[in-house]
Amino acid sequence: MPVAQAEPTLEARPAIYDPPQDQEPSADRGSWKPSGLLEWFALGQTALPALLYIPGNQALRPAIRAGAFLISLLAFAIFFNRASRRARVRHPATRWLRLVVICLLAMILHPDTDSLLAGVGQTALYVAVFCPLFWVPAFVVKGRRALIRVLAILLICNGINSVVGVLQVYDPGRWMPSEFSSTFAMNRDILQGSTYIGPDGRRIVRPPGLFDTPGAVCGAGTVAALLGLVFFLEKMPWWRRATALGFSAAGIAAIYLSHVRASAVVGAGMMISYLLMLGWQGQRKRATAFLALSVGVVVVAFSVATVLGGQTVRERFMSLFESEPTNLYYQSRGVQLQYAFDELLSRYPMGAGLGRWGVMAGYVGVPSSKQIWAEIQPTAWILDGGLFLLVLYPMALIATLIWELKLVRRLPDPSDRLWASAVVAANVGTLALVGTFVPFATQLGLQFWFLEGLLHGAVATKLYAS
Repeated sequence: MPVAQAEPTLEARPAIYDPPQDQEPSADRGSWKPSGLLEWFALGQTALPALLYIPGNQALRPAIRAGAFLISLLAFAIFFNRASRRARVRHPATRWLRLVVICLLAMILHPDTDSLLAGVGQTALYVAVFCPLFWVPAFVVKGRRALIRVLAILLICNGINSVVGVLQVYDPGRWMPSEFSSTFAMNRDILQGSTYIGPDGRRIVRPPGLFDTPGAVCGAGTVAALLGLVFFLEKMPWWRRATALGFSAAGIAAIYLSHVRASAVVGAGMMISYLLMLGWQGQRKRATAFLALSVGVVVVAFSVATVLGGQTVRERFMSLFESEPTNLYYQSRGVQLQYAFDELLSRYPMGAGLGRWGVMAGYVGVPSSKQIWAEIQPTAWILDGGLFLLVLYPMALIATLIWELKLVRRLPDPSDRLWASAVVAANVGTLALVGTFVPFATQLGLQFWFLEGLLHGAVATKLYAS
């Protein structure tokens, strides 16, 4: 990990490094073709998993799923080669993440870590997820322009993913992947549990989009829903704005058709976060337009999803308003959160050893008798590092959120503040998943730290230099 450095403040100070800054505020300039590591990396977040959509690739699933993480680690290695030529960008979360690595390295020696391979593999997974915070800023050479282009790529990729998800319900014979992941393909009961009854009694598989897991499209749907609205408000040709709005509607419709209520709540939270930051900046006209568009797209997407998915969709999401939010959360994931703190933390205060949960346990061959189920992030932190990891990793996330909010407030350029707000809103959605999923052991966490590194390298240096 990088050598410890003094933490920066958001006061005037010399730039840590000074990449060329763009003078183009519009999202409409430049070649449409991806170029450079950052843009291809963003494209790969969808393109690599989409390889599993192609028949016959299930045998390569472990390598394909590991691809994005391995590329992240490789870029991290390249970053160190650049260190001698370019000073590194410091971020307040880095000191906490260094402590996370120290904790995980110590956990390799835990007596309950099944093997050296399991310990090293799980540690490498953690590092691969968060190391973009370290290497991405070193590759940012076009300032805000780089940020806009990457966000545009994420919108297009996640938008196409969402459109495919909607088409999978409309015409499953043509658009549904011919092969699902082995977890679903080999267990008909699990696959049956990922279906619901649609119009005319037709059984509908929750759409996977360009992935191979039923319901997986909802993650792409939240990103497309937010970024589609953000880009629609930019000065671009009308057909690009219409496409962005269509991707947003497809993202919301895909969430409805996937029946994942948590994603609907997260998507709404991302939109509200962006709206609040617009109000915080005094962007009243943009905030009003964003609010009107959000309501309109949500209503239209819900109508489309109800037509395609039937009344089951309506009943599923109307249940969000039929009981107290706390009771609803407790019934779905709150029980697991309570179990993590009441049982697991007292049983494993120093951790349960590495590689005992999730895909890593299966990949390295940990016996099923030693595997422990973890479906939410706090459970994973407790198992992998006990109380230490349960404190250190959330501290890195809290430091990041505070840093982002300060950037939005203090950046001197209004355009920088708007694009920073979009990143913050997207990352808030990932943070909200901590209590319902394990985002920081998946590509969702990788995207979080990738966007944070991109934001830091693209616009934070302007603040240092101001």
